[in-house]
Amino acid sequence: MKIINVGIVGYGLSGEIFHAPLIQSLAGMEILKIVSSDPHKVRRKFPDMEVVSSIEDLLSDERIDLVVITTPNSTHYSFAKQSLLAGKHVVVEKPFVIQTEEAKDLIEIANGQNKLLSVFHNRRWDNDFLTVKQCIESGAMGEIYLYEAHFDRYRPEVRERWREQVGPGAGMLYDLGAHLIDQALYLFGNPISVFGDVFAQRVDALVDDYFHIILNYGKMRVILHSGSIVKSSGPKFQVHGSKGSFIKYGLDSQEDALRQGSVPGSPGWGQDHEQWYGELTTENGKHGTTKKIETIPGSYENFYQGIYQAITHNAPLPVNAIEAMNTIKVIELAKKSSLEQKTVLFE
Repeated sequence: MKIINVGIVGYGLSGEIFHAPLIQSLAGMEILKIVSSDPHKVRRKFPDMEVVSSIEDLLSDERIDLVVITTPNSTHYSFAKQSLLAGKHVVVEKPFVIQTEEAKDLIEIANGQNKLLSVFHNRRWDNDFLTVKQCIESGAMGEIYLYEAHFDRYRPEVRERWREQVGPGAGMLYDLGAHLIDQALYLFGNPISVFGDVFAQRVDALVDDYFHIILNYGKMRVILHSGSIVKSSGPKFQVHGSKGSFIKYGLDSQEDALRQGSVPGSPGWGQDHEQWYGELTTENGKHGTTKKIETIPGSYENFYQGIYQAITHNAPLPVNAIEAMNTIKVIELAKKSSLEQKTVLFE
């Protein structure tokens, strides 16, 4: 088996909790170096890991095939550009970049260098989203007229972290919004138009911590919503079609499992609690029939398995950069719509 040597840039929440464990769980990938200002933190989990202080130290290593960028959002563009020009394949933590023009530039560089460029939109492999996708594609609900997805939290106090401080790429829309938008575009493609309501709702909030986005697909509407002061959440997904509806509560279990030290293949990996199984209601006389739908297990590992296959066997990328660029475009348009208080066309 060919081994893909990996270098990780950054070892904060994303690098430590998501990328490093997922990569290490795959037989065909090996982490050679990690860029971090805290070597002791890295070596608590990887005692023999080579830790370097700069991306230049990592890029100069000819053994490294793939660079994974998990640093703050404002650095994604510059670090991805450096890595591509150094002749490396690149995976960028979501959101891809801050502006669509940056995305276009990186796509052109990747094509010119003949290198792969992908973005870690891992929530395409959430157990609830996989189940929603299957229910839609099965045709059980008929033609879809309304798709609504929420990603709410109860965090009334503003915390001291870069995502909640003023700066490029900060705020809820670039964070949780990137997940919800990517899922919607993955299912339905690009919208006709975008309406956004984006603002800072909490006391002392410096950046947006609330958004409500409506994507126009002709007769269908997609509603994407997130709030930071939601003590008791409603459904995560609601999908309504000409023949039925699907309602799903609860959150995917993989992030919590990774935080607790589990990895793909661990007992219960990606599984859902039976109490959170979604309900599908379909036509059956006057009243219809409602049944529980067992949740498809989540599988974040599929992202890096896809990256491995793309590098070694020229398979399609699990997330291509154009798709990720369109997510950034929707974020930009939602912010523009909110500022101008009007709907804006996607094209």
